[in-house]
Amino acid sequence: MRDARVKPADGPWVQPPTALQTTLPVLGMTCASCAGRIERGLRSVPGVAEATVNLASEMATVRFDPGAVRVADLVHAVEEIGYEVPATQTRLTIQGIIDASCVDRLEKQLRTVPGVTEANVHWATGTAVIKHPVGILAPSALVQAVEDAGYGAQVRTEDQPADGIEDARRREVRQWRDRLTLSGILSLPLLGAMVAEFWVPQSADAHLLMNGWLQLVLATPVQFVAGFTFYRDSYFNLRARTANMSVLVALGTTAAYLYSLAGVIWGRRIGITATYFETSALVITLVLLGKYLEAVAKGRTSDAIRKLVGLGAKTARVIRHGQPTDIPLQEVRVGDLVMVRPGEKVPVDGEVIDGHSAVDESMLTGESVAVEKGPGDTVVGATLNKTGSFVFSATRVGQDTTLAQIVRAVEQAQGSKAPIQRIADVISRSFVPAVIGVAAVTFFAWYVGTGDFRVALLSMTAVLVVACPCALGLATPTAIMVGTGKGAEFGILFRGGEHLETVGRIGAVLLDKTGTITRGEPTVTDVMAVDEVTPATVLSLAAAAESRSEHPLAQAIVAEARAENLTLLGVDRFEAIPGHGVRAEVGGHLVRVGNTRWMEQEGLVFTAVRDATSHWESEGKTAMLVVVDGRTIGTVAVSDTVKPESATVIATLQGMGMDVWMITGDNCRSAEAIARQVGIAPERVFAEVLPEEKAAKVREVQATGKRVAMVGDGMNDAPALATADIGMALGTGADVAIESADVTLMRSDLRGIVAAIDLSQATLRKIHQNLFWALLYNSIGIPIAAFGHLSPIIAGAAMAMSSVSVTTNSTLLKRYDAMWRFRRGPAAVAIADR
Repeated sequence: MRDARVKPADGPWVQPPTALQTTLPVLGMTCASCAGRIERGLRSVPGVAEATVNLASEMATVRFDPGAVRVADLVHAVEEIGYEVPATQTRLTIQGIIDASCVDRLEKQLRTVPGVTEANVHWATGTAVIKHPVGILAPSALVQAVEDAGYGAQVRTEDQPADGIEDARRREVRQWRDRLTLSGILSLPLLGAMVAEFWVPQSADAHLLMNGWLQLVLATPVQFVAGFTFYRDSYFNLRARTANMSVLVALGTTAAYLYSLAGVIWGRRIGITATYFETSALVITLVLLGKYLEAVAKGRTSDAIRKLVGLGAKTARVIRHGQPTDIPLQEVRVGDLVMVRPGEKVPVDGEVIDGHSAVDESMLTGESVAVEKGPGDTVVGATLNKTGSFVFSATRVGQDTTLAQIVRAVEQAQGSKAPIQRIADVISRSFVPAVIGVAAVTFFAWYVGTGDFRVALLSMTAVLVVACPCALGLATPTAIMVGTGKGAEFGILFRGGEHLETVGRIGAVLLDKTGTITRGEPTVTDVMAVDEVTPATVLSLAAAAESRSEHPLAQAIVAEARAENLTLLGVDRFEAIPGHGVRAEVGGHLVRVGNTRWMEQEGLVFTAVRDATSHWESEGKTAMLVVVDGRTIGTVAVSDTVKPESATVIATLQGMGMDVWMITGDNCRSAEAIARQVGIAPERVFAEVLPEEKAAKVREVQATGKRVAMVGDGMNDAPALATADIGMALGTGADVAIESADVTLMRSDLRGIVAAIDLSQATLRKIHQNLFWALLYNSIGIPIAAFGHLSPIIAGAAMAMSSVSVTTNSTLLKRYDAMWRFRRGPAAVAIADR
């Protein structure tokens, strides 16, 4: 290894005083030249002193100056060369977050930990998600970084994902309640003194309560015991050269307390004739009340996670050694035989091997009608068995079950940041220092203008207290939490807050035809043979050639042949031509089954069946030509029926001002026939589009200047889903890849698209309302306080209530209702009752 030092242009080798060393796993290397390329790429990064890559261990060891380069820059450099640095995430539960500036400070602190490439802290959920390369960072280092910043942290485990955060939230509520109780009990006599002085100033009780030494005894525990959390948080903020709500509260209340303390000790000798212990104590009490109510309200915003986790079974009845035994859910293993009786929940995902029953899958799909299950059918954990008993083989357990994936998807969405939140983050970052400046100007202006230190002090305190930016920091995340949680109740899974925001702003929707607009269950409707060939022969040969294909059209042809008890010859060679058809060797003959466009490209003649295929295609059917050894022997028509809600939902989307397009690999006639049935204009139909061409069509629509949502099955349409501004995977239950799209609709129902858009727009309205009121509150409150028209006590109450009001406004999203009902008029479905 070369000497790990930096050589300045005009001096000897010197060791960077703060050099750090990290090891990155690197995938994709095939030879020594790969290792050399990576080494050269890493050494070219400014701030890197040395880089060594080991091909055998697939590890890169890098020594670098943390002041000049971050680990994220090293990872980016490796990826730019064309190799992969596998990453993972560590989730922490954070205790002690006070406001948005705490979030900003924690994120900065976590990003300084060697190995961290990205860190996001979510105030409303009390969680941190830290991204880092696999195997190079111990979670304890992250916990230590959080503790060094003055907060508590606990590593989240995947076994019970909601327990850690719920325990932390209950602990947080309890801590705020205990502080509030102590502060409230001791502040009540001080409040009584203030009232007594105003109403009955000559009474004995008033004289007793106004005694300065008694007030000092009462106010001191409030200031330094109940209010210690503000001092502690202020210390860590100021140490990090930042300021937050705690700094404002500590400054304002300490000034009032120290002024009153001086009055008690020296009194008239220094010209102080009044004390303000009740001001400092009541401000702290009111702020604590606000934080307590805020913590309770934040707990209500995450009800969705608790409900989802509560859906799961606690035990499973597993057949072992021939006997059914009840065991904890965590002990179920893949391959176990599990028995489910009437009225019980299915514990894990699996496949039925014996018995029949009807299963209520409404928790998964929202569909209230129970689904019949028998041998070979799949069942999903947390669904409810209604009638019979059955035994199934466990296929997915623990964190692989559908319910666990849903919980994880909702947690990730709730812990992510929407782009609109950046507005609040930017404002909060500079807001507190600006408020301190305004408070200082207020103090000196009043003191110079009036010479009254008391008035200057109270006005300054009022500015400091009324301006706390808690409401601004809570405006976005609380609404995102409720919105994503509510979506999960309706089977709509948003992958992140940014996707929840973007969905409400899309201007165009591309709908895949098969399985989206149509049922995706095509059936054979017509078979035509030419010359001496019989229809049975055409169908038999077509089914034999298609027997190895997984395409829905192929499966329909095979199912029809089997239904007619036709014998299928063996297939020696098989080739699927995406977007066209199949080519196979059947009984020694070359058989092609495919669309007319492919046959034309192949130079084949099908004049005898052209009229029939044209007629079928005009009816919306798909015609598949059957060609044996270059000779067209017939054609098969396959039809896929339109879903009953398709036309209504498309009309609704159009009524919302959106452009609706259909994209399909079918021929133009069939595609336009389906488009006519559902109300899509012919000029907005993309037909005969190959799977790899769909992404280009998405970009074509994006070129019109509108945000585009692509709706497909989440697998065949993966490139198009990734290219679109929003990819919506439409599917059912265990068949859908929950993490494959920006939005997953658990039901194969187009109405979910409208519901997702409507819920997104409702959430955005709540965010805008929250931001408006938070900014309006500060815009009005600060000037009123600066001009001396606001008591510090009233300012404390107003500040506390502002945070509670924003959080409560977000929880009103829980009233959002996705019940389907039809409006009068052409555009159709009413999804929200707000």
